[in-house]
This record gives sequence, C-alpha cells and structure tokens, in this order.
Amino acid sequence: MNDAERIEKTIAYVRRELKDTEGGHDWFHIQRVFRNTLQIARGEKIDLLVVSLGALLHDIADAKFHNGDEEIGPKKASAFLKDLDISAKRRKHVIQIIRHISFKNSLEGSKSDFDSRELQVVRDADRLDAMGAIGIARAFNYGGHAGRKLYDPEVAPNPKMDKATYKKNTGPTLNHFYEKLLLLKDLMHTKTGKKLAEKRHQYMLDFLEEFYSEWNGVT
Repeated sequence: MNDAERIEKTIAYVRRELKDTEGGHDWFHIQRVFRNTLQIARGEKIDLLVVSLGALLHDIADAKFHNGDEEIGPKKASAFLKDLDISAKRRKHVIQIIRHISFKNSLEGSKSDFDSRELQVVRDADRLDAMGAIGIARAFNYGGHAGRKLYDPEVAPNPKMDKATYKKNTGPTLNHFYEKLLLLKDLMHTKTGKKLAEKRHQYMLDFLEEFYSEWNGVT
C-alpha cells in the first residue's frame, strides 16, 4: 500500500465514521482542515503522510461529544492506523498530534509534553477553520446544538480560563469569540498560518461590530 492509497483509505473511514456528526465537526470540517494542512505544508520540512493522517483523524472522536473523554479519539485512530502498514514511529506521531491538537491543551492546567513541526502545521490548519466566516458559522452551529444563548450582555466572557474551566463552560456563543476565536491569530506557528489568519481574524472583528450594532438597534 502506497501513501496515496493510505490517505484514500483514511478518507473513506473518516467519512463513514462522521456521517451523522454535528455540522461543525463533520466530514466537511475534516476536509477543510486537510486542505489547509496541505497548503500550510508547502515549503515546510515535515513528514507529509504524518500531517495528512493527523489532519484526517484529528476529530475522529471529539471529546466534547464523548463526555469529555480525551482518549477515545486517540484509541480509535490507533486501532485504525494499525491496518495502514506504517511504522510504529509514524503511528505514534499521528496519535500524539490527535492528543495535543486541541485549543484547550494550550490553556493553563493542561499537560502538554509533546511538540513537533507536524503538530504545529495541523494545529494551524485546524485553528484556521475556527476563524473567519466558517469559524463564525461553526461557533453558532455548535452553540445551537448545545442549547446555548446567542448573546447575553450580563454574562461576561472569560478569556483567562484554565483547561478544566474551559471544558465545563456553557456561556453564550458570542463569548466564545473572546475566549477562543479571537485568540487564535496570535497562537499560529507557521508563516502561512499566520498570514491566512490575519484576514479571517479581521472578518470576525467586522462581524462583531455589526452584531453589536444590530443588537443595540443602531442599524
């Protein structure tokens, strides 16, 4: 089995596993992150197969849909990867990407003892999909799925949460901009990721300005 066949087999598996998933974490999210990954990877000295598999499998079982269990995803991915005939070293690297990619693992209280350029590439690709027009759509889609308010002026955002608090947070969707989405631009690792993040960051700022204007009856 060559690398192209491994990737095609992984795509088929992910599409099958995520066919009924919430719209912000479905196959189309994976597809966008995979494309972002390939774009960011150009010019980077990385293992292209590792970043491809990491991107495709990074949300195979998102903890937020599994009672906060952060090991379900790595376990599912590990079981699948054993059938791809890749080295144990590569398999372990992909699992480490899945285990460490989440934004919450950058917060105080997280135990992040792993890093690699491959992780940084996939992490940037995933964070880009949480920004801009798509990021806004995903935020409100998940907010609706979770039964959250759009906005509540009396509930202030908390951008200084530690990991444990972040995982339990149920605040209005608009607060999520200040607690995560607007923080992502300055957390990018790669040159390409940073460049792409600038436009998406500005789009979110423009959206918020319009949102508050409409909420307050100015326009």
